[in-house]
Amino acid sequence: MADETKSDGADPVEAVAVAKPEEQKTITDLADLGSAAQAKAEEAKAAASGVAVDASEPSSSKTLTDLADLTPDLAVPIEAPVYVQQLDQQGRAYATGKRKDAVARVWIKPGPGRIVVNDRDIEVFFARPVLRMVINQPFVAVERSGQFDVMCTVKGGGLSGQAGAVRHGISKALLAYEPTLRPMLKSGGFLTRDSRVVERKKYGKAKARRSFQFSKR
Repeated sequence: MADETKSDGADPVEAVAVAKPEEQKTITDLADLGSAAQAKAEEAKAAASGVAVDASEPSSSKTLTDLADLTPDLAVPIEAPVYVQQLDQQGRAYATGKRKDAVARVWIKPGPGRIVVNDRDIEVFFARPVLRMVINQPFVAVERSGQFDVMCTVKGGGLSGQAGAVRHGISKALLAYEPTLRPMLKSGGFLTRDSRVVERKKYGKAKARRSFQFSKR
């Protein structure tokens, strides 16, 4: 009975020795399969990018060599917007100006420099010299004083807001007539719509922020 058990039982050392070549073979096969899969992945990647891969050469050196060709040119120049002259059938440039609650429609055309506001001369409509100076500021900034006739209609707001709206409209109309004047008008702030308006009244206050008179008793 002991002899049968001894003869039938296998030596653990011999069993490990027999199984060892099979494990080594399996690991080798896995390494080969991994190399083949990596090669196929590189070929597919190169085919997608349009570059042929030579199997005889190392893939890493080929990739580094062709890196400059594969990298796209990212430094694309951004073109600035082009402003063109915009005139109507009568050769006039039109623009809309706004300030506070006032809105002005302005047309300009080459002329001796007459300014008409709501069918009245500027000296009659804007009697205050300060308001007339505000309206003529765009022409002075671009050195075009006395070279354009202005016809405009303005409504809403008071005289100060209307003068600012006319100035804004004249600046935009000059840009439509001569696009090359944009840098000078932009640097002077004539093309920016002044967003400052009257602050609304709050409940519990006499005005926007003015409180009622305080009474201790």
